[in-house]
Amino acid sequence: MEHTDYELQRERVGERYVPNLPGGVVVEPVPVTAGDEITIFYNGELAREADKMFLHLGYGPAHDWHRVQDLKMSRTGWGWIKTVEVPFDEERLNFCFRSNMDRWDNNDGRNWSYIIHAGRII
Repeated sequence: MEHTDYELQRERVGERYVPNLPGGVVVEPVPVTAGDEITIFYNGELAREADKMFLHLGYGPAHDWHRVQDLKMSRTGWGWIKTVEVPFDEERLNFCFRSNMDRWDNNDGRNWSYIIHAGRII
């Protein structure tokens, strides 16, 4: 998964300052590391029309997700945002997005998928 560069301007969202980001999907920070909190930003095709957005998230191989959850996202001036803690006992994070109108953005069937790093220095 390629990391997208963006302007380092930030806006305050709750207790955090988040990057002023372009359209699409951004995960911060990368690499995704076990035990860390990551923030997933969404400003894709469903973002403007939805009253509510959900992060559909699971772990494991791309074809066999487990621990699947639908997490309500928060609206910001940029789009939608959700912060999650990365578990220590998983190897891959997978997600896509669903609007309150039951429309899905699954990256043209590929979803978004990140390896979860152990965070150890070798």
